[in-house]
Amino acid sequence: MFSWYRELTKRERTTFWGCFAGWAVDAMDAQLFSFVLPVLITAWGLTTAQAGYLATATLLSAAVGGWACGFLADRWGRARVMQFTILWFAVFTFIAGFAQNFEQLIVVRVLQGLGFGGEWAAGAVLMGEIIRPAHRGKAVGSVQSGFGVGWSLASLIAGVVLAHVPAEYNWRVLLMIGVLPGLLVLWLRRSIEEPELYKQTRAAISAQGRGPGLGAIFAPGVRGTTVKASLLAFGVVGVGGAIVNWLPTFMKTVRELSPGDAGYYLFLVTGGSFFGFLASAYLADVLGRRRTFQLFLACSWVVTVAYMFLPLSGWGLVLMGAPFGFFTIGNYATLGPFFTELFPTAVRGSGQSFAYNFGKAAGALAVTCIGVLAQWITLAEAIGLIALLGYSVAIVVTLLLPETKGLDLGQDTGAIHASAPPGNPSAV
Repeated sequence: MFSWYRELTKRERTTFWGCFAGWAVDAMDAQLFSFVLPVLITAWGLTTAQAGYLATATLLSAAVGGWACGFLADRWGRARVMQFTILWFAVFTFIAGFAQNFEQLIVVRVLQGLGFGGEWAAGAVLMGEIIRPAHRGKAVGSVQSGFGVGWSLASLIAGVVLAHVPAEYNWRVLLMIGVLPGLLVLWLRRSIEEPELYKQTRAAISAQGRGPGLGAIFAPGVRGTTVKASLLAFGVVGVGGAIVNWLPTFMKTVRELSPGDAGYYLFLVTGGSFFGFLASAYLADVLGRRRTFQLFLACSWVVTVAYMFLPLSGWGLVLMGAPFGFFTIGNYATLGPFFTELFPTAVRGSGQSFAYNFGKAAGALAVTCIGVLAQWITLAEAIGLIALLGYSVAIVVTLLLPETKGLDLGQDTGAIHASAPPGNPSAV
Protein backbone atom coordinates (compact mmCIF):
# COMPACT_ATOMS: atom_id res chain seq x y z
CA MET A 1 0.00 0.00 0.00
CA PHE A 2 2.91 2.38 0.70
CA SER A 3 5.31 1.18 -2.01
CA TRP A 4 4.48 4.36 -3.95
CA TYR A 5 6.42 6.41 -1.38
CA ARG A 6 9.70 4.70 -2.34
CA GLU A 7 9.17 5.88 -5.91
CA LEU A 8 9.06 9.55 -4.92
CA THR A 9 12.06 11.73 -5.72
CA LYS A 10 13.94 13.62 -3.03
CA ARG A 11 12.13 16.81 -4.02
CA GLU A 12 8.74 15.11 -3.77
CA ARG A 13 9.57 13.67 -0.35
CA THR A 14 10.83 17.02 0.97
CA THR A 15 7.59 18.66 -0.12
CA PHE A 16 5.56 15.77 1.34
CA TRP A 17 7.05 16.06 4.82
CA GLY A 18 7.07 19.86 4.83
CA CYS A 19 3.31 19.91 4.14
CA PHE A 20 2.61 16.99 6.48
CA ALA A 21 4.32 18.76 9.38
CA GLY A 22 2.50 22.02 8.65
CA TRP A 23 -0.94 20.43 8.64
CA ALA A 24 -0.11 18.51 11.83
CA VAL A 25 0.85 21.76 13.58
CA ASP A 26 -2.33 23.47 12.35
CA ALA A 27 -4.47 20.64 13.73
CA MET A 28 -2.53 20.54 17.00
CA ASP A 29 -2.96 24.26 17.67
CA ALA A 30 -6.65 24.18 16.73
CA GLN A 31 -7.28 21.23 19.04
CA LEU A 32 -5.28 22.80 21.88
CA PHE A 33 -7.70 25.72 21.83
CA SER A 34 -10.60 23.32 22.36
CA PHE A 35 -8.92 22.40 25.68
CA VAL A 36 -8.27 26.06 26.48
CA LEU A 37 -11.86 27.19 25.97
CA PRO A 38 -13.49 25.46 28.99
CA VAL A 39 -10.65 26.75 31.19
CA LEU A 40 -11.31 30.31 30.03
CA ILE A 41 -15.05 29.95 30.60
CA THR A 42 -14.24 29.29 34.25
CA ALA A 43 -11.28 31.66 34.65
CA TRP A 44 -12.75 34.67 32.83
CA GLY A 45 -16.41 33.92 33.37
CA LEU A 46 -17.12 33.78 29.64
CA THR A 47 -20.67 33.14 28.54
CA THR A 48 -21.44 30.33 26.12
CA ALA A 49 -22.24 33.03 23.54
CA GLN A 50 -18.75 34.53 23.90
CA ALA A 51 -17.21 31.07 23.62
CA GLY A 52 -19.20 30.58 20.42
CA TYR A 53 -18.03 33.95 19.08
CA LEU A 54 -14.41 32.89 19.55
CA ALA A 55 -14.94 29.70 17.57
CA THR A 56 -16.99 31.36 14.82
CA ALA A 57 -14.61 34.31 14.43
CA THR A 58 -11.67 31.97 13.92
CA LEU A 59 -13.58 29.84 11.42
CA LEU A 60 -14.73 32.81 9.34
CA SER A 61 -11.30 34.48 9.36
CA ALA A 62 -9.78 31.16 8.28
CA ALA A 63 -12.15 31.14 5.31
CA VAL A 64 -11.12 34.67 4.34
CA GLY A 65 -7.45 33.91 4.92
CA GLY A 66 -7.66 30.74 2.88
CA TRP A 67 -9.06 32.50 -0.17
CA ALA A 68 -6.61 35.39 0.16
CA CYS A 69 -3.60 33.09 0.57
CA GLY A 70 -4.74 30.97 -2.37
CA PHE A 71 -4.86 34.11 -4.52
CA LEU A 72 -1.41 35.18 -3.27
CA ALA A 73 -0.07 31.67 -3.96
CA ASP A 74 -1.06 32.17 -7.61
CA ARG A 75 0.82 35.47 -7.73
CA TRP A 76 3.79 35.10 -5.36
CA GLY A 77 4.40 31.36 -5.31
CA ARG A 78 3.08 28.30 -3.51
CA ALA A 79 6.17 27.61 -1.38
CA ARG A 80 6.69 31.26 -0.42
CA VAL A 81 3.11 31.75 0.77
CA MET A 82 3.15 28.42 2.62
CA GLN A 83 6.23 29.48 4.58
CA PHE A 84 4.57 32.79 5.41
CA THR A 85 1.34 31.17 6.63
CA ILE A 86 3.01 28.86 9.12
CA LEU A 87 5.09 31.72 10.53
CA TRP A 88 2.01 33.95 10.80
CA PHE A 89 -0.03 31.23 12.46
CA ALA A 90 2.69 30.27 14.94
CA VAL A 91 3.39 33.86 15.98
CA PHE A 92 -0.24 34.73 16.68
CA THR A 93 -0.75 31.45 18.51
CA PHE A 94 2.08 32.52 20.82
CA ILE A 95 0.70 36.06 21.20
CA ALA A 96 -2.70 34.66 22.17
CA GLY A 97 -1.09 33.37 25.36
CA PHE A 98 -0.64 36.98 26.54
CA ALA A 99 -4.30 38.02 26.08
CA GLN A 100 -5.78 39.68 29.16
CA ASN A 101 -9.47 39.70 28.27
CA PHE A 102 -12.07 38.45 25.81
CA GLU A 103 -11.71 41.41 23.44
CA GLN A 104 -7.95 40.98 23.07
CA LEU A 105 -8.26 37.24 22.57
CA ILE A 106 -10.90 37.45 19.83
CA VAL A 107 -8.77 39.96 17.88
CA VAL A 108 -5.73 37.68 18.09
CA ARG A 109 -7.81 34.63 17.16
CA VAL A 110 -9.12 36.40 14.05
CA LEU A 111 -5.56 37.24 13.00
CA GLN A 112 -4.45 33.69 13.79
CA GLY A 113 -7.27 32.29 11.68
CA LEU A 114 -6.01 34.09 8.59
CA GLY A 115 -2.87 31.95 8.66
CA PHE A 116 -4.74 28.79 9.62
CA GLY A 117 -6.92 28.98 6.52
CA GLY A 118 -4.01 29.81 4.27
CA GLU A 119 -1.92 26.81 5.26
CA TRP A 120 -4.13 24.27 3.50
CA ALA A 121 -4.64 26.57 0.52
CA ALA A 122 -0.97 26.92 -0.34
CA GLY A 123 0.16 23.45 0.72
CA ALA A 124 -2.45 21.46 -1.19
CA VAL A 125 -1.69 23.28 -4.44
CA LEU A 126 2.07 22.90 -3.95
CA MET A 127 1.72 19.17 -3.32
CA GLY A 128 -0.62 18.68 -6.25
CA GLU A 129 1.75 20.34 -8.72
CA ILE A 130 4.94 18.65 -7.55
CA ILE A 131 3.77 15.07 -7.02
CA ARG A 132 3.49 12.99 -10.23
CA PRO A 133 -0.05 12.15 -11.45
CA ALA A 134 0.13 8.43 -10.60
CA HIS A 135 0.72 9.17 -6.90
CA ARG A 136 -0.95 12.56 -6.50
CA GLY A 137 -4.05 11.27 -4.74
CA LYS A 138 -2.10 9.05 -2.35
CA ALA A 139 0.50 11.70 -1.50
CA VAL A 140 -1.79 14.71 -1.06
CA GLY A 141 -4.35 12.66 0.82
CA SER A 142 -1.76 10.99 3.06
CA VAL A 143 -0.34 14.39 3.98
CA GLN A 144 -3.77 15.35 5.28
CA SER A 145 -3.52 12.50 7.78
CA GLY A 146 -1.21 14.91 9.59
CA PHE A 147 -4.41 16.30 11.09
CA GLY A 148 -4.87 13.05 13.01
CA VAL A 149 -1.30 13.26 14.30
CA GLY A 150 -1.85 16.87 15.34
CA TRP A 151 -5.05 16.05 17.20
CA SER A 152 -3.32 13.24 19.09
CA LEU A 153 -0.36 15.44 20.04
CA ALA A 154 -2.73 18.13 21.30
CA SER A 155 -4.55 15.65 23.52
CA LEU A 156 -1.26 14.40 24.95
CA ILE A 157 0.19 17.89 25.53
CA ALA A 158 -3.03 19.21 27.04
CA GLY A 159 -3.25 16.27 29.41
CA VAL A 160 0.26 16.89 30.74
CA VAL A 161 0.05 20.70 30.96
CA LEU A 162 -3.41 20.89 32.50
CA ALA A 163 -2.47 18.28 35.09
CA HIS A 164 0.91 19.68 36.16
CA VAL A 165 0.91 23.45 35.49
CA PRO A 166 -0.91 25.79 37.92
CA ALA A 167 -4.47 26.54 36.80
CA GLU A 168 -4.04 30.32 36.68
CA TYR A 169 -1.74 30.16 33.65
CA ASN A 170 -1.78 26.61 32.26
CA TRP A 171 -3.95 27.73 29.33
CA ARG A 172 -1.34 30.36 28.44
CA VAL A 173 1.34 27.67 28.37
CA LEU A 174 -0.78 25.56 26.04
CA LEU A 175 -1.13 28.40 23.53
CA MET A 176 2.51 29.46 23.70
CA ILE A 177 3.71 25.91 23.07
CA GLY A 178 2.24 26.20 19.59
CA VAL A 179 5.08 28.45 18.41
CA LEU A 180 7.75 25.76 18.84
CA PRO A 181 6.57 23.18 16.27
CA GLY A 182 5.62 26.07 14.00
CA LEU A 183 9.19 27.33 13.91
CA LEU A 184 10.42 23.76 13.39
CA VAL A 185 8.17 23.43 10.34
CA LEU A 186 9.41 26.76 9.01
CA TRP A 187 12.97 25.45 9.22
CA LEU A 188 11.97 22.19 7.53
CA ARG A 189 10.42 24.10 4.63
CA ARG A 190 13.48 26.19 3.86
CA SER A 191 14.54 23.86 1.00
CA ILE A 192 11.11 23.45 -0.68
CA GLU A 193 11.09 24.81 -4.23
CA GLU A 194 8.33 26.18 -6.44
CA PRO A 195 6.80 23.70 -8.94
CA GLU A 196 8.13 23.98 -12.51
CA LEU A 197 4.56 24.14 -13.80
CA TYR A 198 3.91 27.22 -11.68
CA LYS A 199 7.10 28.92 -12.92
CA GLN A 200 6.13 28.28 -16.53
CA THR A 201 2.64 29.61 -15.94
CA ARG A 202 3.91 32.81 -14.31
CA ALA A 203 6.27 33.33 -17.24
CA ALA A 204 3.35 32.97 -19.67
CA ILE A 205 1.27 35.42 -17.64
CA SER A 206 4.11 37.94 -17.56
CA ALA A 207 4.44 37.69 -21.33
CA GLN A 208 0.73 38.45 -21.71
CA GLY A 209 1.09 41.56 -19.60
CA ARG A 210 -1.54 41.04 -16.91
CA GLY A 211 -2.59 38.34 -14.49
CA PRO A 212 -5.98 37.05 -13.33
CA GLY A 213 -7.78 39.12 -10.70
CA LEU A 214 -9.37 37.97 -7.48
CA GLY A 215 -12.66 37.28 -9.25
CA ALA A 216 -11.12 35.25 -12.10
CA ILE A 217 -12.51 32.00 -10.66
CA PHE A 218 -15.99 33.32 -11.48
CA ALA A 219 -15.14 34.08 -15.12
CA PRO A 220 -17.00 32.19 -17.86
CA GLY A 221 -15.53 28.73 -18.32
CA VAL A 222 -14.30 28.46 -14.73
CA ARG A 223 -17.39 29.64 -12.83
CA GLY A 224 -19.18 26.30 -13.11
CA THR A 225 -16.27 24.40 -11.65
CA THR A 226 -15.95 26.90 -8.79
CA VAL A 227 -19.63 26.52 -7.86
CA LYS A 228 -19.62 22.72 -8.06
CA ALA A 229 -16.36 22.38 -6.13
CA SER A 230 -17.71 24.71 -3.42
CA LEU A 231 -20.87 22.62 -3.06
CA LEU A 232 -18.76 19.46 -2.82
CA ALA A 233 -16.68 21.05 -0.06
CA PHE A 234 -19.88 22.02 1.75
CA GLY A 235 -21.09 18.42 1.70
CA VAL A 236 -17.73 16.97 2.76
CA VAL A 237 -16.08 19.56 5.02
CA GLY A 238 -18.99 21.75 6.08
CA VAL A 239 -21.55 19.09 6.98
CA GLY A 240 -18.93 16.70 8.32
CA GLY A 241 -17.54 19.45 10.55
CA ALA A 242 -21.02 20.45 11.75
CA ILE A 243 -21.77 16.88 12.80
CA VAL A 244 -18.42 16.59 14.58
CA ASN A 245 -19.24 19.85 16.38
CA TRP A 246 -22.59 18.59 17.68
CA LEU A 247 -21.75 14.94 18.29
CA PRO A 248 -20.09 15.45 21.73
CA THR A 249 -23.21 17.33 22.90
CA PHE A 250 -25.40 14.54 21.57
CA MET A 251 -23.28 11.91 23.30
CA LYS A 252 -23.42 13.72 26.64
CA THR A 253 -27.00 15.00 26.74
CA VAL A 254 -28.87 12.31 24.80
CA ARG A 255 -26.79 9.15 25.19
CA GLU A 256 -25.39 10.21 28.63
CA LEU A 257 -21.85 9.08 27.86
CA SER A 258 -19.58 9.23 30.92
CA PRO A 259 -16.47 11.50 30.92
CA GLY A 260 -14.21 8.44 30.86
CA ASP A 261 -16.01 6.89 27.91
CA ALA A 262 -15.97 10.27 26.16
CA GLY A 263 -12.16 10.22 26.30
CA TYR A 264 -12.04 6.78 24.69
CA TYR A 265 -14.56 7.93 22.11
CA LEU A 266 -12.41 10.94 21.14
CA PHE A 267 -9.35 8.69 20.82
CA LEU A 268 -11.20 6.29 18.50
CA VAL A 269 -12.58 9.13 16.34
CA THR A 270 -9.07 10.55 15.98
CA GLY A 271 -7.55 7.16 15.19
CA GLY A 272 -10.31 6.34 12.75
CA SER A 273 -9.83 9.64 10.93
CA PHE A 274 -6.09 8.98 10.56
CA PHE A 275 -6.66 5.64 8.84
CA GLY A 276 -9.59 7.11 6.92
CA PHE A 277 -7.29 9.75 5.43
CA LEU A 278 -4.86 7.07 4.29
CA ALA A 279 -7.57 4.81 2.85
CA SER A 280 -9.31 7.65 1.04
CA ALA A 281 -6.00 8.84 -0.39
CA TYR A 282 -5.12 5.37 -1.66
CA LEU A 283 -8.56 4.68 -3.12
CA ALA A 284 -8.57 8.04 -4.92
CA ASP A 285 -5.78 6.74 -7.18
CA VAL A 286 -7.37 3.28 -7.54
CA LEU A 287 -11.11 3.88 -7.84
CA GLY A 288 -10.91 7.49 -8.96
CA ARG A 289 -11.83 10.73 -7.21
CA ARG A 290 -15.58 10.59 -7.79
CA ARG A 291 -16.15 6.97 -6.77
CA THR A 292 -14.09 7.44 -3.62
CA PHE A 293 -16.21 10.42 -2.62
CA GLN A 294 -19.43 8.54 -3.33
CA LEU A 295 -18.32 5.54 -1.28
CA PHE A 296 -17.24 7.60 1.73
CA LEU A 297 -20.28 9.91 1.59
CA ALA A 298 -22.69 6.99 1.54
CA CYS A 299 -20.89 5.31 4.44
CA SER A 300 -20.79 8.60 6.37
CA TRP A 301 -24.57 8.81 6.10
CA VAL A 302 -25.01 5.22 7.31
CA VAL A 303 -22.70 5.72 10.29
CA THR A 304 -24.37 9.02 11.23
CA VAL A 305 -27.83 7.41 11.15
CA ALA A 306 -26.51 4.54 13.26
CA TYR A 307 -25.21 6.98 15.86
CA MET A 308 -28.46 8.92 15.93
CA PHE A 309 -31.09 6.20 15.93
CA LEU A 310 -29.72 2.74 16.84
CA PRO A 311 -30.16 1.77 20.52
CA LEU A 312 -26.42 1.85 21.21
CA SER A 313 -24.90 2.41 24.64
CA GLY A 314 -21.65 1.96 26.55
CA TRP A 315 -18.80 0.44 24.61
CA GLY A 316 -20.96 -0.19 21.57
CA LEU A 317 -21.48 3.57 21.29
CA VAL A 318 -17.81 4.32 21.95
CA LEU A 319 -16.52 1.83 19.37
CA MET A 320 -18.65 3.47 16.68
CA GLY A 321 -16.26 6.42 16.93
CA ALA A 322 -13.71 4.58 14.79
CA PRO A 323 -15.88 4.13 11.66
CA PHE A 324 -17.34 7.59 12.19
CA GLY A 325 -13.90 9.22 12.09
CA PHE A 326 -12.78 6.90 9.28
CA PHE A 327 -15.54 7.89 6.85
CA THR A 328 -16.81 11.32 7.92
CA ILE A 329 -13.40 12.95 8.48
CA GLY A 330 -11.22 10.68 6.34
CA ASN A 331 -13.30 11.78 3.34
CA TYR A 332 -11.48 15.14 3.39
CA ALA A 333 -8.31 13.59 1.94
CA THR A 334 -9.57 13.37 -1.64
CA LEU A 335 -10.47 17.07 -1.87
CA GLY A 336 -6.86 18.23 -2.28
CA PRO A 337 -5.90 16.24 -5.39
CA PHE A 338 -9.37 16.58 -6.95
CA PHE A 339 -9.45 20.38 -6.62
CA THR A 340 -5.87 20.66 -7.89
CA GLU A 341 -6.88 18.85 -11.07
CA LEU A 342 -10.12 20.77 -11.61
CA PHE A 343 -8.69 24.30 -11.81
CA PRO A 344 -6.23 25.79 -14.36
CA THR A 345 -2.76 26.60 -13.04
CA ALA A 346 -3.23 30.38 -13.34
CA VAL A 347 -6.08 30.35 -10.79
CA ARG A 348 -5.52 27.00 -9.08
CA GLY A 349 -4.61 28.41 -5.68
CA SER A 350 -7.48 30.90 -5.66
CA GLY A 351 -10.09 28.43 -6.95
CA GLN A 352 -9.04 25.55 -4.74
CA SER A 353 -8.85 27.63 -1.57
CA PHE A 354 -12.15 29.44 -2.24
CA ALA A 355 -14.04 26.18 -2.72
CA TYR A 356 -12.53 24.51 0.35
CA ASN A 357 -13.07 27.51 2.61
CA PHE A 358 -16.59 28.07 1.29
CA GLY A 359 -17.30 24.59 2.59
CA LYS A 360 -15.86 25.47 6.01
CA ALA A 361 -17.80 28.74 6.22
CA ALA A 362 -21.03 27.03 5.14
CA GLY A 363 -20.33 24.49 7.86
CA ALA A 364 -20.67 27.28 10.43
CA LEU A 365 -24.18 27.89 9.06
CA ALA A 366 -24.92 24.16 9.24
CA VAL A 367 -23.96 24.17 12.94
CA THR A 368 -26.51 26.92 13.56
CA CYS A 369 -29.17 25.15 11.49
CA ILE A 370 -28.85 22.00 13.58
CA GLY A 371 -29.27 24.05 16.75
CA VAL A 372 -32.36 25.83 15.41
CA LEU A 373 -33.95 22.62 14.10
CA ALA A 374 -33.34 20.94 17.44
CA GLN A 375 -35.86 23.37 18.96
CA TRP A 376 -38.60 21.82 16.85
CA ILE A 377 -37.46 18.22 16.43
CA THR A 378 -35.05 16.01 18.36
CA LEU A 379 -31.30 16.69 18.16
CA ALA A 380 -30.84 13.28 16.51
CA GLU A 381 -33.37 14.13 13.82
CA ALA A 382 -31.80 17.56 13.25
CA ILE A 383 -28.32 16.10 12.80
CA GLY A 384 -29.64 13.34 10.57
CA LEU A 385 -31.59 15.77 8.37
CA ILE A 386 -28.62 18.11 7.82
CA ALA A 387 -26.38 15.11 7.13
CA LEU A 388 -28.82 13.75 4.55
CA LEU A 389 -29.06 17.16 2.84
CA GLY A 390 -25.31 17.81 2.74
CA TYR A 391 -24.22 14.34 1.71
CA SER A 392 -26.92 14.20 -0.98
CA VAL A 393 -25.76 17.52 -2.45
CA ALA A 394 -22.16 16.29 -2.48
CA ILE A 395 -23.04 13.00 -4.22
CA VAL A 396 -25.01 14.83 -6.92
CA VAL A 397 -22.06 17.18 -7.50
CA THR A 398 -19.67 14.25 -7.98
CA LEU A 399 -21.91 13.12 -10.84
CA LEU A 400 -21.61 16.53 -12.51
CA LEU A 401 -17.84 16.97 -12.17
CA PRO A 402 -15.34 15.13 -14.42
CA GLU A 403 -13.14 12.26 -13.26
CA THR A 404 -9.55 13.56 -13.09
CA LYS A 405 -7.58 10.54 -11.82
CA GLY A 406 -4.10 10.48 -13.38
CA LEU A 407 -4.52 13.87 -15.09
CA ASP A 408 -1.26 15.41 -16.34
CA LEU A 409 -1.35 19.01 -15.17
CA GLY A 410 1.12 19.85 -17.93
CA GLN A 411 -1.84 19.75 -20.33
CA ASP A 412 -2.82 23.09 -18.87
CA THR A 413 -1.33 25.88 -20.98
CA GLY A 414 -1.31 28.28 -18.08
CA ALA A 415 -3.46 30.78 -19.97
CA ILE A 416 -5.02 33.49 -17.88
CA HIS A 417 -8.51 33.12 -19.30
CA ALA A 418 -8.66 29.33 -19.42
CA SER A 419 -11.91 28.17 -20.95
CA ALA A 420 -12.16 25.03 -18.83
CA PRO A 421 -10.29 22.95 -16.28
CA PRO A 422 -7.08 21.41 -17.66
CA GLY A 423 -7.60 18.60 -20.14
CA ASN A 424 -11.38 18.59 -19.93
CA PRO A 425 -13.15 21.26 -22.02
CA SER A 426 -16.59 19.91 -21.19
CA ALA A 427 -16.13 20.00 -17.43
CA VAL A 428 -18.01 23.22 -17.00
